[in-house]
This record gives sequence, C-alpha cells and structure tokens, in this order.
Amino acid sequence: VVDCANGAGYKVGPTVLQELDAHTIVVADEPNGFNINEKCGAMHPKEIAKKVLEYNADIGIALDGDADRVVVVDENGGIVDGDKLIGALALHLKNEQKLQSNAIVVTHMSNLALDDYLKKHNIQTFRSEVGDKNVVQMMQQNWLNFGGEQSGHVIFSDFAKTGDGITSARQALAYLAKSGKRASEAFSVFELYPQVKLNIPVKEKRELKSIDGYSDLCAKIEKSGFRYLFRYSGTENLLRLLIEGQDREKIEELMKQAKELFIGALS
Repeated sequence: VVDCANGAGYKVGPTVLQELDAHTIVVADEPNGFNINEKCGAMHPKEIAKKVLEYNADIGIALDGDADRVVVVDENGGIVDGDKLIGALALHLKNEQKLQSNAIVVTHMSNLALDDYLKKHNIQTFRSEVGDKNVVQMMQQNWLNFGGEQSGHVIFSDFAKTGDGITSARQALAYLAKSGKRASEAFSVFELYPQVKLNIPVKEKRELKSIDGYSDLCAKIEKSGFRYLFRYSGTENLLRLLIEGQDREKIEELMKQAKELFIGALS
C-alpha cells in the first residue's frame, strides 16, 4: 500500500514502484490543493496501517506532503520506528559494501540503542543537531553517504542530496527483497531503550551551564551510562528534557531530579 498524502509524490511515487513490478494499492493520491497531509501520509501513519491490514498487504509506504519523508508499516500494521529503519538500512548498505567509511549520521534525537546496535556491526555513528539539513552537512563534512532522522528523513546521498521519501522507500524495499523476510522481522533488528521526556515552561532561557547543580546532574547521568538531551524550544518558552538508557526506573529517578533542578532555577 502506498499513501501519497495527497501531496507532491502522488504521481511519481506509485509510478516508480509500479515500474519496478510492485503490485501497489494507492491511497491519498487525489490532491485538490487543500487536502495535503489531511488524515493521511507519514503524519498520520495509523491510517495506512489500517489499509495494510484491510488489503492484507506485505508492506505499507507512507510519504509526507512534500515527499521528503517516508514511514514504513509492516504486514501486521506495525509502524516501523525510524531508528530501526535507519539501523536495518545501514547494515544492509554495509553488507552490500556500499556504506562509505562504515559510518552514518543521525541526530541527537535518535535512540541510544541504535548506536549500540551499529557498534556491534562495526558501524560508527555521528550525531548532528536536529534537522535533515544538519544531517546532510555532517555527512558532507565526513564524506559519508548515508544518514537520517527518526522522523523519516533518510538521506542516500549517492542518489539525492536531501531527504527523498521515494528513494528511501525503494531502498527499504530492496533490503526487504534481499532479506527474504517479512517486514515485521526484517525491520525489527533491535529493541529501543526506554526514554523519558518532559517539557518544562520557563520564564527565561538562561545558559544551562550557569545553573548551580547542572554539571553535577549531567555527570551523574553520564556515569550511569545513560544519554540525555536538554535544550530550549526554538519557538516556545519551554525547556525540553530527554533521558534514555536501559533502566527505566533509574531514568525516571534522574528525570525527577532534573525536573526539580530546572523548575527551581527557571520557573
């Protein structure tokens, strides 16, 4: 099933896949100038998940309105996490001897389990700031040809210099065909680590390093082997907190400490 999000890929997406002899069922391919991304496409993957089950399809491919993102749905209607998609495709490229320098670029939002999975296969992970333009920039700086965001922006720079949902879909299908597995197995290459996220309203956006206790908190998190990301929203008066690792109970305790620290200093 191909969900075109009533957007830019409504003609090219299905046509490319059909020319590759894929039996396609196409939905959300009637743009009228107003219905782009309207309860369809990569922004609403639950809709294509329903279609996959309805038509007993092998896989679902959802593009977004401008067709630079892709979300994959397996044959059971399960939405494939973006980090798992990146991990599976990275290893596939390495096995095909097409992964430049055996390294990829992801953003700070990607799950730590992705890094650990790739490390086991001798693939190095670079992390950029959020945004596919930052992924591309770091790829270029390190002469790499693959990277992406968990949101579905996946960059194969041998074919396109930015996220291209149709190219990403083709690569995902090539990997699936090569593996000989069902999508639910082929893309379930590792388990994600627990993440705890919290948004804290702030009155001022002080430099975080200037807050008493901040450095000690960060050191404590790092000593536990966990990953954290504390950053201000670019559009709202919010401090966004993320801590992840393999022990949810410890993560929740550390997040409680972080909440108390930042509320006391910034609210």
